[in-house]
Amino acid sequence: MRVLVSDSISEKGVEILRNAGLTVDVKTKLTPSELINIISEYDGLVVRSATKVTADVVKAAKNLKVVGRAGAGLDNIDLAASTKKGVVVMNTPGGNTVTTAEHAIAMLLSLVRKIPQATASTKSGKWEKNKFTGQEFYNKTLGIVGMGRVGGHVAKLGHGLMMNVLAFDPFLSPENAQKAGVELVNLDEIYRRSDFITIHTPLTAETKNLIGTEAISKMKDGVLIVNCARGGIVDETALYEGLKSNKIGGAAFDVFVQEPVDVQNPILLLDNFVCTPHLGASTSEAQENVALAIAEQLVDYLTKGIIRNAANLPSVSPDVLPKLQPYISLAEKLGAFQSSICEGGIEKVSIEYRGKVAELSVAPLTIAALKGLLSPILEDTVNYVNAPSIAQERGIGVEESKNRDAGDYISLITMKVQTSAGTNEAKGALFSRRDPRIIEINGYPLEVVPEGYMIVLSNTDKPGVVGNIGTILSQHNINIARMQFGRDFPGGKVLSVISIDSPASPELMEQIRTLPNVLSVKQIKL
Repeated sequence: MRVLVSDSISEKGVEILRNAGLTVDVKTKLTPSELINIISEYDGLVVRSATKVTADVVKAAKNLKVVGRAGAGLDNIDLAASTKKGVVVMNTPGGNTVTTAEHAIAMLLSLVRKIPQATASTKSGKWEKNKFTGQEFYNKTLGIVGMGRVGGHVAKLGHGLMMNVLAFDPFLSPENAQKAGVELVNLDEIYRRSDFITIHTPLTAETKNLIGTEAISKMKDGVLIVNCARGGIVDETALYEGLKSNKIGGAAFDVFVQEPVDVQNPILLLDNFVCTPHLGASTSEAQENVALAIAEQLVDYLTKGIIRNAANLPSVSPDVLPKLQPYISLAEKLGAFQSSICEGGIEKVSIEYRGKVAELSVAPLTIAALKGLLSPILEDTVNYVNAPSIAQERGIGVEESKNRDAGDYISLITMKVQTSAGTNEAKGALFSRRDPRIIEINGYPLEVVPEGYMIVLSNTDKPGVVGNIGTILSQHNINIARMQFGRDFPGGKVLSVISIDSPASPELMEQIRTLPNVLSVKQIKL
């Protein structure tokens, strides 16, 4: 077995691979064409964030069995292409939790006490004590957007600094918020009450430009904002205007929409803006931890067939996987769809398997459904191995049941999600034995292809709604791929799922929201 290490990792990780009898080549800073030319020689590939494992790389990888990411983020790996090719993609969730949380607090400390500015001033020969007056952390309010592993650790550090901690997280139950010692609030409360705001969510269709002009207008004057999560969650143009007007007292960013950040970005010229070049995971301890972890995972898989922390494959035997794979995909799509439409903290998940699927071992399917449910908010930290334990940590009850009767279908999966705001139910089936479809949502029958960008709309059954939406989408040059409708009775309520070829902007979604007879609207991406 041959393994290519294409990004720099700890030498101890390389030693683990070699000591297991694997032939290891360390070749960093390869160009895309150089990687494509040699990847067919290798059974395993170890990367960090620099190497881009594109569909073209996967296509050229004739013998590749596994890609190991020394870290959590998987933005640089084409999961769909890898899965289709049968390449297992592994990461090391949790390896960067402490260091990323600590970096967020370090950025906040630097911002509050104006340390970078004071350092530059002092080194230039000045002694400007009055210019760099800071503020105390004691009894201030810290607002955390996203209470996953990193956000949860930030909360602990915030308590250590004797701050009051607020948290927004649609997956966090009130009971677990209480255990974490945080006050669970909505986003508007975060904006209104926080002295400091720190962001710890993935970048999704829902979180893109989450903090923009409207959100900033709701914040306290002089609020401080920290982003060590993903570039694009904060609208950089709105941030620039807020910093320039001093509505925002200061911001500290480790991530940007464009990385490396454009040196012409005007935000870099502002004195109240502090930044670092994506250093959240850059500590010697973290880099060694993830290198050792991914090396051990690759050794287990290549020498023993044991899968750990796989992002695209559950741990099932090779002979059973072909039968389960279509249902695994369906279950995960159901979970992801439910996650996108649910409101409130998730309390309980019930999954019922009917028909032929009930004759199979459904444990991997339940895991896939949980992964789909939790991934939109926790993203890279969730995989097919740890999804059940993360659900347990968050106090989410999980039930599964079987029934041989699937009615008109060969197999049927029903997923109910109970939240603090109510219960949602979605049913899924396989068409042509392999193609997943969502066939019912909260009692409304329809046929949804669960992929890409979708607008989920509830409206009163009146003429003109569909035409108005089509007109608005056309005006914004957005093409409709598919439209599915379900209604309870003529003149009652309609649930519509509109598949679109490109994402709708927040402004466009607001236009749809204010149309006559529209009751609710949400954009999701699967």
